[in-house]
Amino acid sequence: MGKIDLKDLILVGHVICPHGLTGLLRIVSYAQSKETFPQAGSVFLNKGQNEFYERKVVSIRAHRSAYLLRLSGLNSVDQAEFFRGAEILIRKGSLVKRDEDEFFWYELLGLDVYLTTGQYLGVLKEIFPTGSNDVYVVENQGREFLIPAIHQIVKEINIPQKKMVISPVAGLLDL
Repeated sequence: MGKIDLKDLILVGHVICPHGLTGLLRIVSYAQSKETFPQAGSVFLNKGQNEFYERKVVSIRAHRSAYLLRLSGLNSVDQAEFFRGAEILIRKGSLVKRDEDEFFWYELLGLDVYLTTGQYLGVLKEIFPTGSNDVYVVENQGREFLIPAIHQIVKEINIPQKKMVISPVAGLLDL
C-alpha cells in the first residue's frame, strides 16, 4: 500500500480485543454513529509507529457498551489478536455532513474566536458534548471561556479563514 498522509485521516476508535473465533474485533467508537464505519468503506488500523493496515468494512453491530467490527481479511482469532490496541482511522473525505451548518470537531479545533465587535477572544482548544449542545473551550493566555455551541451565540464559522465569530449574552465572558 502507498504512503498515507496523516492529515487525510481521522481517529474514529480503537480496538479493545478479538471477539470470538472468527476474526471479529471488539472496538470502542469515537464516532457519533456506527454508520460512520460502513460509510467510510474501509478503515486504517494503526499498530503504532505509523504502521497502517487498510481493511474493508464488512459489518458492524452493537455489543454491550462496545461494537463488533468485521473487516475483510480477518478470519481467525489470531489474525484479530494482531490488532489488539490498534487505533482505527478513516479518510476525512469519507465523512458525511447532514447539514450545511454542521461541522466536524477536527474542523473547529484551532479556530481563532472573535466577538462580533472584532475583539479577539482566543483559540478553540477543546470541545465537549453535553445533553443538549456541545460546549467550546476557548483559551487565551491561560484564561478559559466556555461557549455554548448554539445559534444564538455562534454567529459565523469560516473554516477556510480559520475563524469563528460569537455574540456573547450578558455574563457569558465574566468570571
